Amino acid sequence: MTKPKILAFAGSTRTDSFNKKLVKIAATGAIEVGVDVTVVDLRDYSMPLYDGDLEQKEGLPQNARKLKALMLSHQGFLISSPEYNSSISGVLKNAIDWASRQSEGENSLACFKDKVAGIMSASPGGLGGLRGLVHVRSILENIGVLVIPDQMAISKAHEAFNADGTLKDKKQEEHVKKIAANVAKMLIKLSA
Repeated sequence: MTKPKILAFAGSTRTDSFNKKLVKIAATGAIEVGVDVTVVDLRDYSMPLYDGDLEQKEGLPQNARKLKALMLSHQGFLISSPEYNSSISGVLKNAIDWASRQSEGENSLACFKDKVAGIMSASPGGLGGLRGLVHVRSILENIGVLVIPDQMAISKAHEAFNADGTLKDKKQEEHVKKIAANVAKMLIKLSA
């Protein structure tokens, strides 16, 4: 049995992003179950806005190819997505759009089909990014990702974290870890 691998990232590039902190907490929950977790920062995979003409002329940008290769090599995702104007962040949507492009000899949506994901959000607002998660779930499920039902939205995120990046509310922190653990457990069962 191959040890499952989970790719964890936030849909934000801000240095002190609440969602980067949240996805790191989630990653620990998956690691505790015994899977490998790779945490990446989408800032390290800067790419132009998706443009079909650019793709046709030049192919996938180098960073899109790198991110896509990482996605292909992992069986699951942990995604913490900020809410931008009641929806998904542009950087996350753009990363999904580039990674969804089919390469020669590859199945359609190979980065996404049959993957398992856990989603979460942290936002200064009162709903914690909940409206954006509706869109993240819809997009992922429509491209073949099995998104587990449980999710977490941390409201008042500017007050929710300790200086070390942990959550002040330990019940919330355990819930975030549980989401990741459930993704990991599902992947272990699927790989058996």
